Amino acid sequence: MAEHILLRHRDIPNIDRLEVYRQQGGFEAFQKAVASLTPDAVTDIVKASGLRGRGGAGFPTGMKWSFTDRKNWPHYVVCNADESEPGTFKDREILTGNPFQLLEGVAIASYAVGARVAYIYLRGEFWPIARELDKRIAELEAAGLLGDKLFGTEYSLRIYTHLGAGAYICGEETALLESIEGKLGQPRLRPPFPPAVGLFGKPTVINNTETLANVPLILQRGAEWFRSFGTEKSPGVKIFSLSGCVNRPGNYELPLGTTFRELIMGRGGGIAYGHKIKAIMPAGNSSSLIVATDEALNTPMDYESVPKLGAQLGSASVIVIDDSVDIPWLINKTVHFFRHESCGKCTPCREGTYWMSQLTERIAAGHATAEDVALLKAVAGQIKGKCFCALGEFSIEAVLSGMDRFKDDFEAKVSSYE
Repeated sequence: MAEHILLRHRDIPNIDRLEVYRQQGGFEAFQKAVASLTPDAVTDIVKASGLRGRGGAGFPTGMKWSFTDRKNWPHYVVCNADESEPGTFKDREILTGNPFQLLEGVAIASYAVGARVAYIYLRGEFWPIARELDKRIAELEAAGLLGDKLFGTEYSLRIYTHLGAGAYICGEETALLESIEGKLGQPRLRPPFPPAVGLFGKPTVINNTETLANVPLILQRGAEWFRSFGTEKSPGVKIFSLSGCVNRPGNYELPLGTTFRELIMGRGGGIAYGHKIKAIMPAGNSSSLIVATDEALNTPMDYESVPKLGAQLGSASVIVIDDSVDIPWLINKTVHFFRHESCGKCTPCREGTYWMSQLTERIAAGHATAEDVALLKAVAGQIKGKCFCALGEFSIEAVLSGMDRFKDDFEAKVSSYE
């Protein structure tokens, strides 16, 4: 790519300073929206761009905005910056390197849905980032870019940061809302969904950091410009967080539809220490394990193609596993994470992750019987489709896919494996 769209600080020094960001056309899109476009017109532009949520679900952003209940006021916008998925570190780079583009995206989304208050929810470990964002919000207010009667209109907007306490479950949007309200971070039963009943019982739009950072340039350059990147059904660029057994881990901003091979072997410099690639987790800890065949490596990374491999693209936190890694050991690590992060609200997740961790510990240590392996599969099956939110469902992705696709690794641990 000739230029970065989201990681613009890599091309433009000091774009995290307001004067530099404004020299690059910063906040012109927000001013254009407020001064000369209706909220519906802004939403229509985002719809036309095909922008999909970058937090994992890939839901069309403009469509989500259009679901906001117009009969119930006030409205809120929440930026989900609770980046807690192991293997994901893209949002943090936007928050620190290109923060004003995110803030402008939050502002445009707020105008589009009629919100006059917006929150940026940050994971607890991001307190230094929150402090810097607060300074930048104060700069925007001093410059007349946030606050009351913006750009000579009646529209007013305030943006606040809110720190969580480092709980993975608060990445789930309704648990996030509970946390902002000062309650225990546990998910709500849905429906109703946040665009109808969200923060403080009012309509709320929740978007990921990366999603909102796309919005200013979509409004500034147009929907067709955005669609010139990516694929027809997955337009735009994506930040792929590459980690694991690669020579050059890091964030790579590439068009959606780029292949796993280009990311891992091209940008990532191939597999470290002369090993061979064995598996790929395309969505961080929450991901199924993909066998790294030539077909898999040549698969485009977009929202339609990755599911054909029996996995999801998710937040595109691509973890590479080489042939030195023992899959039962890897699964044990993922299960222990989910056991630790389970909020305990529903029995299948609370009890299921505990028993899976006991079993995977035994298997990884080489102390298991064939009955233990069969029991692990049965416990995962009892969790599947029965949890209150997606966390429990995520906990079994690596377990079931690993047992199915890497049987040799389990056979090596259990002599009578079936």
